[in-house]
Amino acid sequence: MIELVEKRLQEATPQRIEGTISTSDKKEFGHYTSNVAFKLAKEMKKSPFEVAQDLAKNLSSFNEFKKVEAIAPGFINFWISSEILQDSVKKILKEKKSFGKSKVKKSKKINIEFVSANPTGPLTMANGRGGFYGDVLSNVLESVGHKVTREYYVNDAGNQVRLLGESIKAVEGKIEDKEEYYKGDYIKKLKGKTAKQAIAILLKEIKKSLKKAGINQDVFFSEDKNLHKKDELNKVLKFLKKKKMIVEKDGALWLGDNVLVKSDGNPTYFLADLAYHYDKLIKRKFDLAIDIWGADHHGYISRMKEGVKALGINPDRLEILITQLIRLVSGGKEVRMSKRKGNFVTMDDLINRVGVDVTRFFFLMHSANTHMDFDLDLAKEKSQKNPVYYTQYAYVRCLNILKKGKISNNSKLELLKSDSEIKLMLELVKFPDIISQTAKDYQVHRLTKYASELARSLHYFYESEKVVGVEKDLESARLDLVNVTKIVFENLFKILKISSPKKM
Repeated sequence: MIELVEKRLQEATPQRIEGTISTSDKKEFGHYTSNVAFKLAKEMKKSPFEVAQDLAKNLSSFNEFKKVEAIAPGFINFWISSEILQDSVKKILKEKKSFGKSKVKKSKKINIEFVSANPTGPLTMANGRGGFYGDVLSNVLESVGHKVTREYYVNDAGNQVRLLGESIKAVEGKIEDKEEYYKGDYIKKLKGKTAKQAIAILLKEIKKSLKKAGINQDVFFSEDKNLHKKDELNKVLKFLKKKKMIVEKDGALWLGDNVLVKSDGNPTYFLADLAYHYDKLIKRKFDLAIDIWGADHHGYISRMKEGVKALGINPDRLEILITQLIRLVSGGKEVRMSKRKGNFVTMDDLINRVGVDVTRFFFLMHSANTHMDFDLDLAKEKSQKNPVYYTQYAYVRCLNILKKGKISNNSKLELLKSDSEIKLMLELVKFPDIISQTAKDYQVHRLTKYASELARSLHYFYESEKVVGVEKDLESARLDLVNVTKIVFENLFKILKISSPKKM
């Protein structure tokens, strides 16, 4: 629907349209609103309100709009006609599983690297945030036509591997224990194993945990096997030396303000990261690399951007997304966790407690770049207080209504004009816009918010209107409306990868 509004706006003025079109938060501001008049005012040498008034007058002639209104200081509000909303029901009935999908003008080959927890222990609850985020973002990008590769970068080389080996020796009593060593029962179970053997065991467990969480990875990229053993770090170093980008200082090799090779001759993680991104963006020729990192890596963003630029790569081809910290809260108190100290909640533990649907939905409810509390008590709720239960119950309600009536798919949809019917149809037509917008700005939490809004609209419709047992034509039209709501829920749940229950 946003695309339609944008198209009509462009037809209403010879100037190039540049502005935001969004759904209105308040009923009195219409169904959609735009700030485009502010963008055009300077060029047209008029006030934003005058531009908005002119555009509103021109747009009023289009039959897609029930009403177009300019309000000070220069916003344009749109009310979509009921006929267009009714036609959208036909569109959903026709497209079914394809509704919401679209094709971008230029499809990209995209690599999304996420989770990538060091294979030195089980996946913790904290790893789940980036895991579910990357998983659903991949689904969104595929739904608009991009070719996506989901990748896990296995840090199986370097200092953390040495620490793991020493941690095992310490628990065996062969060396003195240190504060920096990994702790926990899982270390005790690795007695008698070398660091390399332990990595293999832990990675196998990580893969099991990912499968349990429904998180798919197409590639597990081994730092040791694919970079170190293939001498890729030295190749990148030689490449940078040839470009005269390397400076030797204090016995170390530097790229700008960053050390690539330490004075003892050992490479830094930064050099390995450069080799990894050279592999992704040059050797494997991805158009775009999206890295999803934890909050502790925020300071590395500019360094990594500068690094890929030094490799001759447009830094815009690297998108780094940060997931902020998460707290597990129960009884109003934080449940502390630390991977190194062995005091942590694993992702498996959390899923066992509240289920994978709840775990996934709760992680996705908040913008990835904001801190969040995971309310364990609310997650355990089997009532409509729980947003997952509330949303899935709306879907089950659709199923129950449809069992009582017969769907025609050829009803008189012009009968759908009550306030609750209009509200529900307005939510349904937003779905393609929600997917398209998320594919552009990566704000995946928009999907769970939409799920709750759609559920709220369905419940309001159910409480306001009788479906089965009314006049035949009206019953048929309302059954079609319930059916398309079911379809949109199913399409949304597929992208979120939560289940579509038959009963609750």
